[in-house]
Amino acid sequence: MKTEDIALFHRIVETGSLVEAADILNLPKSTLSRRLQALEDELNVKLFHRQSRAMSLTASGSHFYSKTTPLLAALEQTRTELTGHKSDVSGHLRILIVPVPEQLWITRVIFDFMDQNPELSVELIVSAEPQNMIRNNIDLAFLLEDTFNETEMVARHICDEKIHFFASPDYIKNSPVPISLEELPNHNSILFRYPNGRIFNNFPIGEDKVLTLKGNLCVNNLEAILEATLTGRGISMMPRPYVQEFIDNGQLIMLFEEIGPFEGKCYLVYPSRRFISLASQRFIDFMMNTLEQHKQSNAGNIGIAAHGLIHR
Repeated sequence: MKTEDIALFHRIVETGSLVEAADILNLPKSTLSRRLQALEDELNVKLFHRQSRAMSLTASGSHFYSKTTPLLAALEQTRTELTGHKSDVSGHLRILIVPVPEQLWITRVIFDFMDQNPELSVELIVSAEPQNMIRNNIDLAFLLEDTFNETEMVARHICDEKIHFFASPDYIKNSPVPISLEELPNHNSILFRYPNGRIFNNFPIGEDKVLTLKGNLCVNNLEAILEATLTGRGISMMPRPYVQEFIDNGQLIMLFEEIGPFEGKCYLVYPSRRFISLASQRFIDFMMNTLEQHKQSNAGNIGIAAHGLIHR
């Protein structure tokens, strides 16, 4: 029994469709179907109920999936322990990046990792839309806090986002400037929607008070927030480094400079109930080592986190 075929079986289970699994794995559907049939013949059991558009596990298939998940994880862990950093990394990684100011820096780290591992192929998915990592066969993701299920993911803190309030001179000319944070609910705020669908409109002030912001525009990426702010559509919350040039040329004004920023966090995450590949583990190690070096040499540019493991 080939472990590759068991891994293919897992992809079919997680996508729920032979067609979707074939598309994600970039394999012909006929190849996937043939290898699945060979696995069923070898086991002498039927693993799936086959329907026209979807596939559901039989009782035997569900039992096989639950038993082989820790086996694949143990096998991958053993391989990592035996090879250490000696063997070449190959295979394919699918990495999701939610749009953040550090997106370009993260991408360059990925490119450096690819340069050191020429047999590896990588697919980058930049999206602010919700993505089911297991169903879409995503190995690793860079996500903001509160945008992923904490009980199903292992998360490593990558960087901090210091969020400030901004408005354009046109907005301030046409609206009374808010003197205090408590006045913000009376203004039009440009709201941000997280990839998991949650709208970031509750802003904490102090230890036990939250301001509920209101606005007639909600978007899910920084570019749209910036454009809306520049055109005077309301008050927004953005990382200062992302908009510094517009502050310098007078197109944006930062409000409440005397008040400390709201701090959001970005994590490198992967599913806790799925085995992690050697390529994924090597990339995680590479990213954390790069973070440590960057923190020591250039900590002022981005909020690099001390790299602790958060397994929630």
